[in-house]
Amino acid sequence: MQADKQQTAKVFSFHGGIHPPENKAQSLQLPLGRPSLPNELILPLGQHIGQSSRPLVKVGDKVLKGETIAINNGFLSSFLHAPTSGTIAAIEERLIAHPSGLSDLCIILTPDGEDTWANLEPLSNWQDISKTDVLAYLSEMGIIGMGGAGFPTQVKLQGAHKNPLTHFIINAAECEPYITADDMLIREKTLELVLGIEILQHLVEADNIVIGIEDNKPTAIAALKAVLTERNSKIQIAVVPTKYPSGGEKQLIQLLTGKEVPSGQYPADIGVLCQNVGTCVAVHDAITLGKPLISRFTTLTGDALKNPQNVEVLFGTPVAHLLEYADSEPKKLSRLIMGGPMMGYTLDSATVPIVKTSNCILAASKKELPAPAPEQACIRCGMCEQACPASLLPQQLLWFSKSQEFEKAEHHNLFDCIECGACSYVCPSSIPLVQYYRHSKSSIREAREANVKSDLAKQRFEARKARQDAEAAEKEAKRLARQKATSDKATDKKKAAPAKAAPTAAAAPATNDESKKLKVDIAIGKSKLKKLQKQLLEAQENEHVEEINSLQLQVTDQEKAIATLEEQLAQIPSAAPATPVANTAKASPATVSDELKKAKVDVALIGVKLKKLQKQLIETPDDQELKDKISAFETDLKAAQDTVSKLNGSTQPSANAAATEPKAAISDELKKLKIDAAIAKAAVKKVEKALKKAEEINAPEIEAIRQQLQEAQQRADELEQALANPEAAAPKSAAEKTEPAANLDADAVKKRKIDLAIAKAGVKKAEKNIQLLKEQGKDEAEINASEWPSKLKEAQDKLAALEKEQAAETTAPSVAKEASAPASPVASANVDADAAKKRKIDLAIAKAGIKKAEKNIQLLKDQGKDESEIEASEWPKKLIEAQQKLAALEANESAPAATTAPVSSPAEKAADSTADSEAKVEPEMDLATQIKKEKIAVALAKAQINKLNKRLENSPEDADSINQEIAATEKRLQSAETLLEKLIHSQTNMQENR
Repeated sequence: MQADKQQTAKVFSFHGGIHPPENKAQSLQLPLGRPSLPNELILPLGQHIGQSSRPLVKVGDKVLKGETIAINNGFLSSFLHAPTSGTIAAIEERLIAHPSGLSDLCIILTPDGEDTWANLEPLSNWQDISKTDVLAYLSEMGIIGMGGAGFPTQVKLQGAHKNPLTHFIINAAECEPYITADDMLIREKTLELVLGIEILQHLVEADNIVIGIEDNKPTAIAALKAVLTERNSKIQIAVVPTKYPSGGEKQLIQLLTGKEVPSGQYPADIGVLCQNVGTCVAVHDAITLGKPLISRFTTLTGDALKNPQNVEVLFGTPVAHLLEYADSEPKKLSRLIMGGPMMGYTLDSATVPIVKTSNCILAASKKELPAPAPEQACIRCGMCEQACPASLLPQQLLWFSKSQEFEKAEHHNLFDCIECGACSYVCPSSIPLVQYYRHSKSSIREAREANVKSDLAKQRFEARKARQDAEAAEKEAKRLARQKATSDKATDKKKAAPAKAAPTAAAAPATNDESKKLKVDIAIGKSKLKKLQKQLLEAQENEHVEEINSLQLQVTDQEKAIATLEEQLAQIPSAAPATPVANTAKASPATVSDELKKAKVDVALIGVKLKKLQKQLIETPDDQELKDKISAFETDLKAAQDTVSKLNGSTQPSANAAATEPKAAISDELKKLKIDAAIAKAAVKKVEKALKKAEEINAPEIEAIRQQLQEAQQRADELEQALANPEAAAPKSAAEKTEPAANLDADAVKKRKIDLAIAKAGVKKAEKNIQLLKEQGKDEAEINASEWPSKLKEAQDKLAALEKEQAAETTAPSVAKEASAPASPVASANVDADAAKKRKIDLAIAKAGIKKAEKNIQLLKDQGKDESEIEASEWPKKLIEAQQKLAALEANESAPAATTAPVSSPAEKAADSTADSEAKVEPEMDLATQIKKEKIAVALAKAQINKLNKRLENSPEDADSINQEIAATEKRLQSAETLLEKLIHSQTNMQENR
């Protein structure tokens, strides 16, 4: 009684499950069969989960039974052995047993009929050697899981040591209908099974050993109990109720331990390990007998077989050979399935071989497994949820799979689905749920693989880009080094003092070449140092410790190398050529000229940067950092301009020097003229491109761009004439030297304009934010408590001060300008040009305002707004204001044209009159176009009303809806007529003003 009590384990339950017809008795009527050797054995290299095995043999080799023909190809892989003696006929692609029906690489073995074993070496001292050596031996014997996915046994046993094991479960449930291979194995090899379990227990050292078996196997249960009682074993037997899928790993664990494996984890994480009975027998045969895994028990069943039975079959045996052995009836055979009817898959060909995980061949007739009914719509009955053994929501997962919402499907634990088919079995709508889930899983896996490939491709691209950037930087550094070396050589020649006697003529070039080479090496070294420092900074940010150490060493070595080169350069004596004393007088002006050029370049660069920052400040007037930068650049610009002024003063030659060196002055002026001419030509091309683009898009600024083009072309023509006659242009240089002061005044005017624009932008921004607070329902106290009223007052005060300052400055200089007008006609011409440009810009803005207002009024009409709503909006008022502003600008434009008429040439008069006439016609054309549009709108509205009236006569039953449409159309007609009247009135006013 005590022994019986020890052998019985407690049984729990799990959610869901179904009870399909068992159909197990058919294959248990005959004893275990052993088919004859086929003509060839087809041995796929991928009979397990993970990487395929790597073949050790080649075509023509003779092998013995149990000899290794393929070894593992990585951690998750296994060995493969010859099931019988014979010759390797081929290593080629053959069809394999897989749901995809695809081919895979196989070793083709032709048996010699002798069935000669290789030397067997059992592991008799398995209790004395280390467990790692035992696991390695099992790996070499090709032992894998015989009940499910074919997981390599040594890998599974290694993972079992992550946590202490509380339960070692032997899966003998065999819950799927038709399959009886494990039942027959337990009956035939009961002792071998128990001995194998004891060997595995030695390796895993679990607290409890439990054999889980369904109650529909009474013969196997009795045999197990007899052997366990005889051996006085501690192994327990748990007889579980017959329910599908109690043989699933997670379901059997829940049945025998009451524990549920968490989502995304493995049984070993909760201290449980499962093994199939076939695996335990294979372990016994390998350790005790030295036999590798070359055969297995397989069930041959189905109505299409006359002699259904269980057989011990060699791996690689074609399914057709087994069907012939069991006397199949081809006329009855409708479907050939490997596995059971619930989780098996259809075979397209009977030539595929038996592999390590093939537990059943089901040759079903049409009556036995009829074709599935057509899929219908889900009726949301919930039967699938009740049947699911994994406690999932199959209906929800179906919707996610159909709509390809894979992230939601994963969130609902799609990968916890064991694909048992219970949901599809109970579905009254015949929905193939499992197939949808398999497709979704494969799509998710493909997406993950694609993401991994994409990340790798991105890394390769970034590495290639970094390499190209580094090469480009190195080339640029070499170029700059060569350029610098050339300029340094010229400067050294100019600065060389003639006080000391120069070295020999042969030594001077050698010294210069050495100095040049050292400077190039220093420049290249500095470029490499910058690159290394950048890489070091990136490594420090990413916390790559190994890269940081190696890069730090490289940076240190590079710094030392640069320091050494600089010391060598400092030790080289500067070669001063022996030149007459008379030439020393020319060295100083040349040096000053170079410094002047450099100072002018600095002024230009600082000015460009300052303009860029000022544009940014107009967009974001509250950015204090930008203001600080602008102040710093203004200080630098002033300092650079002072330097230019000083150098200009110091470079003015005396009267005698001017008399003795006129050719040098003319040469410098000629260079300057060439540079100015090139810049002017580039400006002409740039403005031409802008004009072409503006004409393509019909921009309102076309006239302003045309004016700029005329000015640029005029400037280019003047420079070309001066370049053609440099002697005549040379005397002008003295007058041109007075231009820096005028440039400074222009810069001050620009700065004042920018300040005004910033102040106006600040006022607008503050007003906008206050209006926003009002729209949000804030009361007066809350608005005053915010920062915007104070900011508005500050901006308004600043704007008033700037406008007052501008008004004060404009009155005083006007007298000076009138007095100096005869002396400087160019300045007055520039002022007139600026004024004309400003007028044209104002005209363009006014036209744009008219177009915007007209567009918004039309938009309101399209939205179905009536005349009162349109009048209540701001756009009619803005349209009238813009039209009045445009008329005033055009009226004011005629006055300057009249005052400047006596000065202009006849050609200029003709051009101005043409431009004025075009400018006057444009607003009239705009108004005429708008009037035309409104007339068309009025006509369309009237036509629509007539059409609706006819509809009302023909279909009086729809009178309500038609009357509503007529009322809405009449409102649109009224608003269009009102707007048309206003536009005609505006056109009349403009004509009267002219």
